[in-house]
Amino acid sequence: MNNLTGIAAANGIAIAKAYHLVLPDLSYTNKQADDPQMEIDRLEQALAISKQELETIKNHAKIKMGDAQAEIFSAHLLILDDPELIGPIKAKITDENAIAEAALDHTVQDFVTIFEAMDNAYMRERAADIKDVSNRVKAHLLGVAFPDPALIDEEVVVIAHDLTPSDTAQLNKQFVKGFATDIGGRTSHSAIMARSLDIPAVVGTQHISEQTSQGDLVIVDGIDGHVIINPDQDTVEAYKNKQTQFAAQKEEWAKLKDEPTYTADGEDVLLAANIGTPDDVEAALENGAEAIGLYRTEFLYMGRSEMPSEDEQYEAYKTVLEKMDGKPVVVRTLDIGGDKNLDYLELPEEMNPFLGFRAIRFCLENEHIFRPQLRALLRASAHGHLQIMFPMIATLDEFRHAKKYLIEEKESLQKDGVEVADNIEVGIMVEIPSTAVMAKQFAKEVDFFSIGTNDLIQYTMAADRMNERVSYLYQPYNPAILSLVHNVIEAAHAEGKWVGMCGEMGGDPQAIPMLLGLGLDEFSMSATSILPARSQLLSLSQKEFASYTDTLLGMDTAEEVVAFVNHKTAKA
Repeated sequence: MNNLTGIAAANGIAIAKAYHLVLPDLSYTNKQADDPQMEIDRLEQALAISKQELETIKNHAKIKMGDAQAEIFSAHLLILDDPELIGPIKAKITDENAIAEAALDHTVQDFVTIFEAMDNAYMRERAADIKDVSNRVKAHLLGVAFPDPALIDEEVVVIAHDLTPSDTAQLNKQFVKGFATDIGGRTSHSAIMARSLDIPAVVGTQHISEQTSQGDLVIVDGIDGHVIINPDQDTVEAYKNKQTQFAAQKEEWAKLKDEPTYTADGEDVLLAANIGTPDDVEAALENGAEAIGLYRTEFLYMGRSEMPSEDEQYEAYKTVLEKMDGKPVVVRTLDIGGDKNLDYLELPEEMNPFLGFRAIRFCLENEHIFRPQLRALLRASAHGHLQIMFPMIATLDEFRHAKKYLIEEKESLQKDGVEVADNIEVGIMVEIPSTAVMAKQFAKEVDFFSIGTNDLIQYTMAADRMNERVSYLYQPYNPAILSLVHNVIEAAHAEGKWVGMCGEMGGDPQAIPMLLGLGLDEFSMSATSILPARSQLLSLSQKEFASYTDTLLGMDTAEEVVAFVNHKTAKA
């Protein structure tokens, strides 16, 4: 039995066999083929199996993520049918007596070299597709399993070095009971997706992928951040009891689904959900969301080969607004760059992409992309309570520039007789320290603020939240962060404006008492965090925690802040 400690990323207990989501060893011994026709037959069989798998994955993706996201697998299927690729592989087998693995490797490398040398970024990205598809074929030639999360058909715990958004998007909750990774933190994409899917997860274990083997029995404790490998029977029974207790707790939380959110002293609070697609709205409503505090529109643009049309965007935004039936919906305009790139756009390679040409900076220089999104949003506004939010705003000029585009598109639509709501609120994400410091000036012009703590913390502390070496500096409870949040809330309230928080800190049980005391109006979080937060708020007094504000802001360290709040909440 081996017990690893990591970061509890998503609540719950999972007990199942390990499924390694890692690329297998694809090495082989090169030699001359004894029978070229046999090698061609092996190749044809590996191609056929690969096509069958990709068709299955494509269908899963289509059902779960929509047509646009499934198109990437259509592209992979086209590669397997491309005579310009398959022909040369067969020629190497027949002309050079190469074994199928070597013929595949040499031909693919030739193609990859050509694609990677191209000036067009989209074509360079196709090199990665060719390598991905060829690895699948090679795995079948070698007779080793190729990992495919979409094809999992038994109860498992997924083990990986890390999980990409596309990996997690393919996970089927019916079979994937939890996951554990070597790297990551509470704000990594895999952790955020785990909370959205309501799958227990522990990240940042450092060595889980090395210390487990396929089929090992694994317990993932997403409550306390432990992963137990090959536990003894007593440990299994103890965790089954913990699993039962957590299920009972969830049933209690479920009773609050249709209840309003208020504190122990009767103060109203708004609990909202963060979503990435229109399909996420159902989970938000099932978990009692009173609003959508962050609709990440970049997912409309990702996993496809071309820009979504204005009409396609309009339909997506309209769907979300209609499903929310008059409840507020904060839509964030396109936020790409940093770690979110689009294959079909030639974004520049940068030394520090998180500090570079991204989000509103990209949109303001690409009107042909930004204006259609604004038009789609404005058209959709007639179908619900829309609030538009611009990301990565650093200066007032950026906000004014973006709002000018919005006003121009609104006037153009109205001139054409298109209905546009007259109550659209326009706000900004506060994720850059300069904006938090200048909140008083911004508050005079924006309708609301939404604090994006994931970036605000890493920019304030100069610590990459994905870098394990400096993860100790990613401190949500540091008095410096609390001071910035306090400054934003004070400035907004002075102008009669509201403040939300859509970063992961907004759903953090440790942070909720602090944020309540600072006067936060809206807490936006993963859907599965809403009911626990509603339950927690019922036990907290807003007035009491507001009285601690000066004490918290005057403390020296995050540890002091946490100890103080824990002491006070224990008494609540």
